[in-house]
Amino acid sequence: MDLIDRMNEQWKRVRPDLDPAPLDVVGRVLVLAQKLDKSVNEALSVHEDLSLGQFDILATLRREEDNNGLTPKQLMKSVMLSSGGMTNRLDRLEQAGYIAREPDPGDRRGVVIRLTRKGIQFIDKATETRFDEAKNSLPPLSKQEMKDLAGLLRKWLEAYG
Repeated sequence: MDLIDRMNEQWKRVRPDLDPAPLDVVGRVLVLAQKLDKSVNEALSVHEDLSLGQFDILATLRREEDNNGLTPKQLMKSVMLSSGGMTNRLDRLEQAGYIAREPDPGDRRGVVIRLTRKGIQFIDKATETRFDEAKNSLPPLSKQEMKDLAGLLRKWLEAYG
């Protein structure tokens, strides 16, 4: 029995009118999310205390093959941050020399965020750490089980739109 099993057994005793079965999955996903978040942040911290939120911004920019940059709005959609959270992270990344804010050629009022040469080198090293951490965080499942799990999680995420 794990934490979720014990918790559900307790709920059955004190609230027999409720079915805790959905927590068999949702509870475990939440616990795993906390553990995975802690693991990835610890792994990335060796890169000048890089956080997962900062990594996501840099990695999103790095995946832009031509490095033409993205607007803050495009970045927000990609990493799901609030505008205040985005501005704060962008300020820190710019101060560190990893990104540059440049005028948006398509909108005189806007800016485009681009990786600097230093930023590309930094995110490339951090990405290796991130991929290693992700691999080491996987459960001991067969290739087919991993494929099935990924498919089920994808289906669950798609249900949220």
